[in-house]
Amino acid sequence: MGKDSYYELVITLNTKENFVDFLADFIANISNGVEISDNKIVVRSEKDISNIKNAIDTLIKSLGVKIDIDYKIEKKRNIDWIENYKSSIKPIEVGRFYIYPSWHEPKRGKINIKLDPALAFGSGHHATTRLCLRAIERYVQDGNTLLDIGCGSGILGLASRKLGAIVDLCDTDPVAVESCKKNFMLNQEEYNALWEGSVNMTQKRYDIIIANIIADVLKFIANDINRTLKSGSILILSGILDKKEDIVRDSYSNLKLLERNQEDEWVTLVYQKN
Repeated sequence: MGKDSYYELVITLNTKENFVDFLADFIANISNGVEISDNKIVVRSEKDISNIKNAIDTLIKSLGVKIDIDYKIEKKRNIDWIENYKSSIKPIEVGRFYIYPSWHEPKRGKINIKLDPALAFGSGHHATTRLCLRAIERYVQDGNTLLDIGCGSGILGLASRKLGAIVDLCDTDPVAVESCKKNFMLNQEEYNALWEGSVNMTQKRYDIIIANIIADVLKFIANDINRTLKSGSILILSGILDKKEDIVRDSYSNLKLLERNQEDEWVTLVYQKN
């Protein structure tokens, strides 16, 4: 398909719970041009985007929740939707962090993180990302060794790097790995290591580990995470639906719980290894 036309996927959520931001954050790691409004997510691309429906259905199944969703895909004439999309994306502030797309200016007096949603979202608009950023601001110190598991766009690793941490990152999704690499370059920051895969592929021990992933995956990798923690290490776990919090708590009961924070139906837990 040429530039005269594009595909538009409209995803309508017929549910009381607010999953719009969460799903938009997920979709934007596998496709460009994600736009949200109330109970709808709109995805536009010059490439075929029919695979997104299957990806969403698989994600929802892994969450273990029921979400009534309607999908509608259309082929439309191109009326410069990219420029319209850019005008709809606004910078946001989370504590000292200022997250902005490259077509906006950085903000004086803030820790600036440049992220282009057209490459990968994961841009702080979702509750789990905001909760993690606040925890990073409280716990990450200059010189800390840090691992970001399921790094996505790399926003949490970038925030940690800007506070002086020595950052390793990983993600099982090769698209996310490439997005993370591009966003570090965009910010002229360097990571120590970045790999496709999970925590089981490292033998190192870290001062801080961040894992913003769904509860079932946090349970599955609990032993590997424990192995990579040092005495006194901080562990930030997020992406946890409140109805699945007990699954995570049971899996990390050997650690000391320092904080529990919640926004909407999403929970972040901060632990320390004694």
